[in-house]
Amino acid sequence: MKIMMFAHGGSQNRGCEAIVRSSTAILKERISEAKVYLASTKPDTDKIIATLDGIYDGSDLRIKKYSYEWMISALRVKLFKDESYALGKIHHNIIKNINGMDVILSIGGDNYCYGEQPGWYEIDRRVKAQGKKLVLWGCSIGEEDMTPRKLEDLKLFDLILPRETLTYNMLVSKGLKNVKLCADPAFTMEKEELELPIGWQEGNTIGLNFSPLVWKRNKQSQSAVDELIKHVLVTTDMTIALTPHVIMDGNNDNEVLSGYYEAFKHTGRVILLPDNLTAIQYKGYIARMRFFIGARTHATIAAYSNYVPTMVLGYSVKSKGIAKDIFGEEKLVLGIDELSDSARLVGKCDEMIREEKEIKKKLKQAIPSIQKMSYKAVEYLSELA
Repeated sequence: MKIMMFAHGGSQNRGCEAIVRSSTAILKERISEAKVYLASTKPDTDKIIATLDGIYDGSDLRIKKYSYEWMISALRVKLFKDESYALGKIHHNIIKNINGMDVILSIGGDNYCYGEQPGWYEIDRRVKAQGKKLVLWGCSIGEEDMTPRKLEDLKLFDLILPRETLTYNMLVSKGLKNVKLCADPAFTMEKEELELPIGWQEGNTIGLNFSPLVWKRNKQSQSAVDELIKHVLVTTDMTIALTPHVIMDGNNDNEVLSGYYEAFKHTGRVILLPDNLTAIQYKGYIARMRFFIGARTHATIAAYSNYVPTMVLGYSVKSKGIAKDIFGEEKLVLGIDELSDSARLVGKCDEMIREEKEIKKKLKQAIPSIQKMSYKAVEYLSELA
């Protein structure tokens, strides 16, 4: 079986890397002679994933103004409100590889949470026009994200695999018949343990991940997290390991975390992990933390999957659903509006520390079942063939 993943923005987002890396591993483990390919908008960043059988340049092509393609595109849009010709040209780098594949996986997890995606809709249409199997792999979609156009696109898929029950229940309620519940593939991802940095306390280090996305949506959250750091330093003897997980231009965790490091490095109890590690290397550090506080979903999955008690900052449907599937409730998940309330942050952190043993016990009970659900995705895909 030849499988191609698309809708991937590159592995500088270590969560995207985690999806590709873990998906490739479980597909090859469970499907005999599977070949896995990736269409990426930043293919050079994905060379760190050695298990892929091929990486294609999936970046958008530009239609040159006043060219033949530009004129045809403009006429079709103006006369018929038809974008398909233009979108086909823009996404040619992906579309040209469809014919050689058996199954096409739309990945990225929460790609359908960010408005209409006409480019992906056009790719999906072309996949089905060529008679190939189309799968939405490990997705999360909120009720508020759904539109009539998006629903029509979702009906094209042979299989939709939501990674948590909130998305599953919502999609089923919309009348979709092609939906099967699974879990995020990254719960199964391996880890690589590097040497611990100076200042790390084994068994007594708390990780903190914060993102520009959260800060931009709630400007007061940055000062509230500042107060949370002060609280941890004053009320515990733990080291705080600032942990970037997305290092893309314009969306770089390290830029926010560096500010905290500069403010608190004089304490001797705040360290900043490097911004050039792979997803498995970050997971290796997160696995050795006592607690973790994170805004990036796949950083929190790295913690959960290693039984590290975790607090989630700035929830979306994915983080709410993942926590609910693990704990039976949205345990230690804070909404974006709550993040400007330093007392709320401190209270939830204290709750996590206070309930450390109970949370670890629950994680050890739940995570093996969640990992089995990750593998269920491969089982359902195999049934399509």
